[in-house]
Amino acid sequence: MMTFEGLDENFKFIVYEVENQARSTQRFMDAPSRKRYAKITSRDDYIDNLKTIIENKCYSRIHADRSLDKRALNKIRAIQVICVNLEKIADYFVNIVKQMQYLDDQSFVQRYDYTEVFEIMLSRLEAILDAYHDEDMSKALYICKAEPMLDDVYKVRFDRVMNEMGMGRDAQSLVTVLFIFRYFERVGDALLNIGEAVIFSLLGERIKIEQFEALQQTLTKSGFSDSFSDIDFSAIWGTRSGCRIGKVEPREAELTAEEKKQGSIYKEGNLEKIRKERESIQRWKQLFPHLVADIYGFHEDADKGSMLVEFLNGCTLDEVILSGDDELVRNALFILENTVLETWSTTMVRLPVKTNYIRQIQSRLEGVLQTHPEFWRDPKSLGPSEVRSTEALLSACADIEDELEAPFSVFIHGDFNINNVVYNHEAQQIHYIDLYRSRDFDYVQDASVFLVSNFRVPLFDSDHRKRINSVIRQFYGFILEFAQRHEDPTVQARLAFALARSFYTSTRFELNFKFAKEMYNRSMFLLEKIHQYRGGDWELFSLPEDVLYY
Repeated sequence: MMTFEGLDENFKFIVYEVENQARSTQRFMDAPSRKRYAKITSRDDYIDNLKTIIENKCYSRIHADRSLDKRALNKIRAIQVICVNLEKIADYFVNIVKQMQYLDDQSFVQRYDYTEVFEIMLSRLEAILDAYHDEDMSKALYICKAEPMLDDVYKVRFDRVMNEMGMGRDAQSLVTVLFIFRYFERVGDALLNIGEAVIFSLLGERIKIEQFEALQQTLTKSGFSDSFSDIDFSAIWGTRSGCRIGKVEPREAELTAEEKKQGSIYKEGNLEKIRKERESIQRWKQLFPHLVADIYGFHEDADKGSMLVEFLNGCTLDEVILSGDDELVRNALFILENTVLETWSTTMVRLPVKTNYIRQIQSRLEGVLQTHPEFWRDPKSLGPSEVRSTEALLSACADIEDELEAPFSVFIHGDFNINNVVYNHEAQQIHYIDLYRSRDFDYVQDASVFLVSNFRVPLFDSDHRKRINSVIRQFYGFILEFAQRHEDPTVQARLAFALARSFYTSTRFELNFKFAKEMYNRSMFLLEKIHQYRGGDWELFSLPEDVLYY
């Protein structure tokens, strides 16, 4: 058990004080009196002061004690979160006793049986110290479960009160009862935060209870039988698709370097997206067994899904491009181009396919304009000259795109950013990750996403931009060569549509306004060029290559 001198004592005091407030509140509701009311309201100031003292000690300890390891830091941070929520619970009890004055008859609330509520709350408050100090995951989960239980209690009382209000009697008392049980329900929210803080102190990672339960179910289904205290769960990244990704591995210190390379990636998120990713991985696995990760476990729960997949060794391509030496970058691009060539050639279906690049822009406009409302142009005119609005330009270009189609389809990655490609130098192999958008479509989509994901790297010194532009130039040449080899004469026209899409939609992830405006301007330039070319021979359309380089 890890202890912190001075801090532990204050922590115990605040837990005990809030427990006492719960008991005092129950006694007050059973038999209201001025003495009991004064006791509850006066102790609230003491709890507020305790919370402030604990917070100050937590911050002071974190900043002053450089010897603290990550686990100790997590334990201190958990104390701070727990104490903030305990102080909230104490406030809710004060609010409850204050509400009692609005009852016409103070025994009125006793008709609604709050004994169950106090049993739930007190049993969880009494479990906090043991859960924290004994590092007991089951008790942490027990604390968390108060939230749905108190939600259910509130729902039952709410329905009853609504029904009784319809009878037209005791309106003020009924509203007061509703407020009281609403505060009980909010105690459940605070207890959930406390339980999750204990889980954080054990796993070293912020994870919601539903995410933890999904992880638990997924690990169990995949055959992991060890105690959860032996698991190291560390976040790798949070994806822009809203999924949560983490690495899961045994915590044993004596693992060899090779064993430490192993482990699993846990991914949790929207059920539809997780299902789609599983299906995509399975299809990629059938076609190219070594290109994607193995799936070790899959779990569904309501609208959430979770997977446990193989951890792929290596570096993402953006790390290679930005940090590797020239030889490493050349080698990685050589392996990448060969991999892309094989996947596109193998999955090619010689049937025309319609594209929807402009529709993709339109579907993402809300996100773009939320970040950069300036990227929406109203119509303007100067004498006889007119500048179309963004809406009109997109609509016109969408109609133009209907005239075009790709001569064949391939199975695309679907989100071919450089951070979704892993390069393993030792194995001389490329791996694909984050595959829920994979589908049979125009290869130009993957091409444009790859090119713009290089362009939008927010580094502007000459050395880095020279390296990035070199990668863009080489891959653009690879695309044109592939198109020529497979008789695709409209590749540059479709790439203009796709690049306009990628530049425009990428602005929603870039808060540097000047850089985001560069991407927006390039998108507008391409859309205007497309519009001006309407009626021309798309096989003769020439993409202005300079648009690719910053």
